[in-house]
Amino acid sequence: MSHHIQTNRQAITQIEVTKASANWDYLTFSVIQLRGEQTFQRTAGDEELALVPLSGSGVVQTSSGEFPLQRSSVFEQLPSVLYLPPGEALTARAQGSFEFAVGGAPATGKYPLRLFRPEEMKMEVRGGGAALRQVHHILAHPLPAERLILYEVYVPGGAWSGYPPHCHDGYGGSAHLDETYYFRTDPANGFAMHRNYRRDSDFDETFAVGDGDLILVTQGFHATAAAPGTNVYFLNYLAGELQDEARQQPPFDDPAYAWLKQDYHAGRWQLPLMGAPS
Repeated sequence: MSHHIQTNRQAITQIEVTKASANWDYLTFSVIQLRGEQTFQRTAGDEELALVPLSGSGVVQTSSGEFPLQRSSVFEQLPSVLYLPPGEALTARAQGSFEFAVGGAPATGKYPLRLFRPEEMKMEVRGGGAALRQVHHILAHPLPAERLILYEVYVPGGAWSGYPPHCHDGYGGSAHLDETYYFRTDPANGFAMHRNYRRDSDFDETFAVGDGDLILVTQGFHATAAAPGTNVYFLNYLAGELQDEARQQPPFDDPAYAWLKQDYHAGRWQLPLMGAPS
């Protein structure tokens, strides 16, 4: 499977990543678009699942009852996140149009089915300078899950996210986590750049990503840049070795750029550099 996946806008299942297709051990991920009377069913099996509405409205039926979910847009409204433990099943039906992401990871059933609401989720503005972005911890510590970790990130045009580049693949003592980046852009014809690379091998890949694209982070340091004139949203699902409280463990920053966290403006040129502009 390519590490850059584009949305199939004609299908109900617009993106689907399995452990086998991604050639990794922990994470599954899908984006579903329902219209009219269409429905979608998923059984958790031996996974915990988390469902994130992206746009529109629908109802999700579970063994604990029905959960109405609605979101005008990822750029206008925060989500509620529906968490399902292993053994559960869900049936989602649209109320006009309903777009959502759903992903899972191996679990044993420690935590009950639960709807996490926006007021429970931590929000922070992270970084500085050209690496200023807003991060919403929509299913991250201290919100409980066994392996799943979910973030939504908002990056202004011309800014970087995930900077300094960081990794969670075992390098530098980091824990291994599989990760997906699902992108939306404002405007819809905008784009961003995403890079995955390692310092101890020749692994290095860079992608130009557009609205609805997905990137797999299978290894290496990684960071994302929003093109000037393009505001970027992305949804991260992560799962791996970290469980329960350990899900708060931070990644490992690339030592070549880690100093930026002390001063995001250090060494930045002030223009003009030489002479006077004509």
